[in-house]
Amino acid sequence: MTPATAVWPPAHAEAGHRDGRPLPRAWHVLAVTARPGQESADLGRLLYAFRRRGASVALLSLTRGEASPRNSTCERLEVIRPWELQVAAGLLGISVLMVADYADGGLDRYPAAELAERVRRAIRAHAADLLLVIDPARSEPARDDAAVARAVCAAAEQTGVPVLARMPRAARSGWHVDLGADAAVADAAGADAAVARAVQRAALAAHASQVGARPGTQQRTQRTQQRTQRRQDDREQMRWLVPPRRMSGLS
Repeated sequence: MTPATAVWPPAHAEAGHRDGRPLPRAWHVLAVTARPGQESADLGRLLYAFRRRGASVALLSLTRGEASPRNSTCERLEVIRPWELQVAAGLLGISVLMVADYADGGLDRYPAAELAERVRRAIRAHAADLLLVIDPARSEPARDDAAVARAVCAAAEQTGVPVLARMPRAARSGWHVDLGADAAVADAAGADAAVARAVQRAALAAHASQVGARPGTQQRTQRTQQRTQRRQDDREQMRWLVPPRRMSGLS
């Protein structure tokens, strides 16, 4: 099958509906991000929820995050950020961590086939049956996230693995996943959503080179996150970029 890399967004991306759905079922989840930090800030609650549900979770970061304008440490970012990522991954329950050496901020300059092959290697290594990415429309600028999504979709078309994208909450399309709807991930006190938020905050704090650089900004961001979390409860907004061939198998 020819990779679907020429058209973006994919022609088969799911049209909007807002109904709540359970977290898709998967045994081996592979998340692919452009840089360290995104796994915590954008995918943290989802990754933790998949792990609580019994899935094996792997992460591929295509860069080392060296292009960030923030650095509250005396270490080089390409050295310290993968180490911070390792700490965050342990908190989120990520059992397999892979960090590639592509240039942060320049993923769109690499051949699409090269990035897709790197993703395919990760799929084979982890035996992934579900791929998780950040929706490319959520960031500004979105070039690296779009390059990640194109590469993941191309690899998915060739391997038959579906691709699930976490969307910005203000988006008008997609559908909601209720992370607290499945009793399999609920703790004895029924506080699984609160636990997931606490784990996500701890994973974010592991990226100390970034969150410690601007304390005032960090405090404002935390207050905004807390308000957002109170509004959203335990929902995440999603869409399929490459849907499962048999939807019943991942529902």
